Amino acid sequence: MNVTFRQLRLFLALADEGSMTRAARRCNVTQPTASMQLRELSLSIGLPLYEVVGKKIYLTDIGQELAQSSRAMMGEWNAFIQTVDRAKGLSRGELRVAVVSTAKYFIPRMLGRFFQTYPDIDIKLDVFNRDGVIQLLRDNRVDIAIMSVPPSDLDVESEMFLHNPLVVIAPKSHPLVQRKKIPLSLFAQEALILREQGSGTRKMAEKFFQSHAINPRIRLSLGSNEAIKEAVAGGLGCAILSHHAIGTMAPDASFALLPVEGFPIQSHWFTVTVRGKKLSPIATVFLAYLRETSLALAENMKQTDLLEPSSSA
Repeated sequence: MNVTFRQLRLFLALADEGSMTRAARRCNVTQPTASMQLRELSLSIGLPLYEVVGKKIYLTDIGQELAQSSRAMMGEWNAFIQTVDRAKGLSRGELRVAVVSTAKYFIPRMLGRFFQTYPDIDIKLDVFNRDGVIQLLRDNRVDIAIMSVPPSDLDVESEMFLHNPLVVIAPKSHPLVQRKKIPLSLFAQEALILREQGSGTRKMAEKFFQSHAINPRIRLSLGSNEAIKEAVAGGLGCAILSHHAIGTMAPDASFALLPVEGFPIQSHWFTVTVRGKKLSPIATVFLAYLRETSLALAENMKQTDLLEPSSSA
């Protein structure tokens, strides 16, 4: 088999983009050149790697296998290049990070500060729901994933690095907003808006209700924190969200925090990597950076009493 790195990069671009035109653009070559290179790759392998159905490209089973092997090879090669650069006193390379949607409220800032220290790196940030992030891990398409509930059906290494308190919000006009302490039994009567099934926030909320023998009145499930906040503001019910999704509320905000017994729920953010994956030098440095900066963020949360659950009224 006579296969080149150029062909493998083109094939991975095709696998990711699902389009010959976009794959060629991503690799800075013309479409005829990309088609020729991929045709030669298929001939070298001796089996079809993809097929076109309704103008969309789908990988065959052997194509899927090649994509997985190619990503592993490219990851090893990129890690080697970064090791060489580090030996030369350089800090550059690509950092691939995938985060669940709620982490988008704080990870870009952390990445921004990291980029200021390492301005020559290329950062690829993917934001998906939990299932999407797990699939990226499974396909070996990211270096590091960040989520609140690491997968149990995938062999990964996870490390807690930041608190993720889950709080209750309600419409600002809700009568419970006036109370300083709200018994859990009273809150259990309220209609709830929660994240979709499978999300980390939903899993932690369900675990909390189960531990307190509560059957919540779930009125609505939504896949977006922004949609949930709008639904609460519209008076559809109360909601449980990560405090990171709330941020600093303006005085004229249309919803308010509720001091419910047992809240905030103590959840955490984890860095997740596939066990056995050889991380690039820049990914290893980024993990260390997250550990350091999370200490300052945790201190800020302590000052706002977000780490201590409320007691009963």
